[in-house]
Amino acid sequence: MIKKDDRQEEYIDLLEVVRILWRQIVPIMLVGIAFAALLFGYARFFKTPKYEANALFYVNNSTFSLSSAVAISTGELSAASDLVDTYVAILQSRANMEQVISQSGVDYTYEELREMISAKAVNATGLFQVSVTSPNPEEARTLANVIANILPDKISDIVANSSVEIVDYAVTPHQRVSPSYIKYAAIGLLFGMVLCAGIVLLSAYTDNVIHSEDYLLQNYQLPVLATIPDLTAKTSKKYGYYSASAKKGGVS
Repeated sequence: MIKKDDRQEEYIDLLEVVRILWRQIVPIMLVGIAFAALLFGYARFFKTPKYEANALFYVNNSTFSLSSAVAISTGELSAASDLVDTYVAILQSRANMEQVISQSGVDYTYEELREMISAKAVNATGLFQVSVTSPNPEEARTLANVIANILPDKISDIVANSSVEIVDYAVTPHQRVSPSYIKYAAIGLLFGMVLCAGIVLLSAYTDNVIHSEDYLLQNYQLPVLATIPDLTAKTSKKYGYYSASAKKGGVS
């Protein structure tokens, strides 16, 4: 794997690296599969599944509403979209979080509940979505709907000439959003294969045993004058006759 050129400078033969890894592809794959199964089992049996409930809101910063027949200009939509960040900050204020805790009856601190809540704009439509993640799907729905009930009034009190209208209340989620078993298995597979490949290459790099004549020719440009046959190896066809005759004749 590490070779020397005519100037005795060492370099890595990438083709030889590929050959080494290919010869050990089976154990590399087996180790990768083992790690994939290990992380899959960890995610399946030890990670708590979490569910996400979503409530959808419309940002209205003009005299028009969703029920109005008058078309809303692009500028108004852009301005409404820019207000989303302000509304999210209002939502995540301590006073609002504590009110959500009080009305929903959950046993969370302000910091814990804030970590469970996220919000994002829906493209540039003037809509924004509030998401609540919880190990309990019913709890996630309850928290999202409590937020939907208190957020419009809070925003109307704080932001002048602006309001928020509820488009969709949250429903009970039935599919978990985390953990992703496939993601954990993929990470385990990749980690196991990389780890095993690293061990294989490290073993090849530290191996000082001369396995063939080519090793001397490629690394030291030295001629091979003679080789010593391995007499301890299994009987070959060349010496098979003498070995068999010795056994029959009782030669010790």
